[in-house]
Amino acid sequence: MMLDARDIQRALARIAHEIIERNRGVTDLCMVGVLTRGYPLAKRLVDAIRKVEGKELPLGSLDIAMYRDDLFTTQPVVRKSDLRFDMTGKRVVLVDDVLFTGRTVRAALDALMDFGRPAAIQLAVLIDRGHRELPIRPDYVGKNVPTAREDDVVVKLEELDGVDSVVIAKGRR
Repeated sequence: MMLDARDIQRALARIAHEIIERNRGVTDLCMVGVLTRGYPLAKRLVDAIRKVEGKELPLGSLDIAMYRDDLFTTQPVVRKSDLRFDMTGKRVVLVDDVLFTGRTVRAALDALMDFGRPAAIQLAVLIDRGHRELPIRPDYVGKNVPTAREDDVVVKLEELDGVDSVVIAKGRR
């Protein structure tokens, strides 16, 4: 196991503090989690920031299924985005579990723009595994993990899987 529940908690606490520091507080800041595992991570970041700053950040979830560049080669599972706040002029922290090629983030950026025009978008990921195909770089990283391209990084979260863990499944792609 690469990360256990305690490691994930520590990484998210550190990211929360980095977000607060970089943005000089939380004014005009909101958090958006990419479905599926980015949303519970975003919720945890909102909770951690509230404990430090005493303020509740707007939190939303973003479905990117119809924005993917492999839409016509896969059968997308479409969920509903839930963004009940206006992002226009706000700084958005986009949250996902694993950053790999950058294609998911590109799709998320396209989807976000359909909901408003943020002043800035920052990217927070639990795991950055490298192998980028697009010029996308995270602003906040829980852990950089060197992997082989054919490996899988499997993130499990308590809210969805009953356990918090990150493991590398060797050579599964």
